[in-house]
Amino acid sequence: MLRRTLILGTALAIAGSAFAVAQQTPPLSPAGTANALVGAKWSKNAEGNMRAEGGKWLEVKYSRPSLRGRTNIFGSGADYGKGVGEDNGLWRAGANATTTFMTEAPLMIGGKRIEPGTYAVIVELKEAGWTFILSSQTRAEKFDDPDKTKLYATSNYDPKFDVVRVPMTMLTPKAAIDQFTIGFVDMSDAGGKLAMAWDKTVAMVPFTVAK
Repeated sequence: MLRRTLILGTALAIAGSAFAVAQQTPPLSPAGTANALVGAKWSKNAEGNMRAEGGKWLEVKYSRPSLRGRTNIFGSGADYGKGVGEDNGLWRAGANATTTFMTEAPLMIGGKRIEPGTYAVIVELKEAGWTFILSSQTRAEKFDDPDKTKLYATSNYDPKFDVVRVPMTMLTPKAAIDQFTIGFVDMSDAGGKLAMAWDKTVAMVPFTVAK
């Protein structure tokens, strides 16, 4: 009888744990990634599937906040951008920790050569248009890092580390985009565009693979 009770108790505990896991609330700003391959040679294998030979990877890591019932997320006039960014008009292009852009290939963005490496992504928000910034500033692993020379999101941002600052092309989508999204669009072997989309705003910056 005791053994039966123990077995039943264990089963109920496992079931309860499984139910608790199933009931966990998803994170409000889950992690997101965007990847693209440039400079590859594509061909079909014997099964007819496309395969890449060579090429270099691009990757963006960020967090994806949602509107959560909000409208006109970026605002207007003197308050434009203050709902998502800092008082200085800067935004981490997402939520939580610093958004990063990694490239294995040298790129040209806004007439500037970007060497292979990982950079912080920051956006300067202005109603007339956004500015895309890549920064080489050392990134902090946590918000309360005592080293205030390190960048966390836009905290401690120092413009002397800017690698590129370039205006973004602004578009208005036909539908409101609920969850902030970064992706690569209009891709070819020679380059493409990095796009950011949220609510009724899309912003893009073109790039090419450097020679």
